[in-house]
Amino acid sequence: MTNYEKNDVKQFDRRQALGLIGAAGLGMASAWGEQVAGAQAAPPPNPNAPVAPWEPSTSAPAIPTWRTELKQLAPNVWTYIQAGGPNIPTGGISNALAVAGPDHWLAVDALGQPFHTKAFIAAANKATGKPCGRLVNTHHHGDHVAGNQFFLPVEIVSHEYCRDEVVKMAAAVPPGAKFPKREGGADGTEDRKIAIPVTTFSDRMTYRVGNIVVEFLFIDPAHTWGDIVAYLPAEKILFAGDIFFNYVTPYGHNAHISKWIEVCEKINKMDVNVIVPGHGPLAGKKELAQMADYYRTLIPEVKKRYAARMTPGQAAADIKLPKYQNWRGPEQLVNNVVRLYAEFNGTLISDVLVEANTKAAQEYNALKAKRV
Repeated sequence: MTNYEKNDVKQFDRRQALGLIGAAGLGMASAWGEQVAGAQAAPPPNPNAPVAPWEPSTSAPAIPTWRTELKQLAPNVWTYIQAGGPNIPTGGISNALAVAGPDHWLAVDALGQPFHTKAFIAAANKATGKPCGRLVNTHHHGDHVAGNQFFLPVEIVSHEYCRDEVVKMAAAVPPGAKFPKREGGADGTEDRKIAIPVTTFSDRMTYRVGNIVVEFLFIDPAHTWGDIVAYLPAEKILFAGDIFFNYVTPYGHNAHISKWIEVCEKINKMDVNVIVPGHGPLAGKKELAQMADYYRTLIPEVKKRYAARMTPGQAAADIKLPKYQNWRGPEQLVNNVVRLYAEFNGTLISDVLVEANTKAAQEYNALKAKRV
């Protein structure tokens, strides 16, 4: 049995959830009721226009290769790490956590592709000898919540902001949608639905999974305005979600980058030995500090070009970060520059800056093409 302490917890029963879904313009797509919605609205524009990839550097520090595995971190605690490394695609490839109690296990994050989510569930079921009984989402991005539907009918929990954003995501999934075919991720025949969290909190929630205390904490805006971490104080383990990218370029997307650095500093003051990143291999405080240093290095470079009245696209094309060039996805620099410009000029909002990202990516690509 799992017990929990709650702070500002909201639970949506079937009637309330149906009302909220109706107000959002959602159409019910499944007998799973309040947790699954398909929608009438058209898909939104791509929030991040394609950016020309960077070439690997022979002078920059090399990064390791890591494999997909369900790795035990402590008695009844496992993390599901997905593979990555040089020349291994890492877009949308995230990690998860499993904590087992006497009669079920608790999942943290659902991954984003059918094959990945089903493999995680199967591996955790086998390791624990029990079914999953509850899922907690660390934030709303698709590579962490698109797999929610495969956990049903378990309770899905999140921060209030995360749930609000997942409702919007559900409104963008047209009836009859399928997961796009992706090698190793989806065969293209799987129905695509968005399973919406039904229980939310604003500050913290503590679950007791058997003898294991799992504290879910909202610290501050960082990668999104609703990031939470899972902290196991006795085991000194922290599942950081996308507050931490390890050997993968941190992705600004919905971020408040300056506050993100502050959050990393707060985590490094916690009593933690092991940190599971949202992306990349298992790590600790040293690696988290290295990720924060990426932004500490980037910010003054962006400020110089902002002061020189360069556009975000021009600034991104002009900036060189050789130390981090071999991290996976270095072209995310463009998105990060856009977020920092918005910080500097006071226009930063929680939403993705779609128009600014698109314009910056187009300008960046054009400038890079001229230099080839």
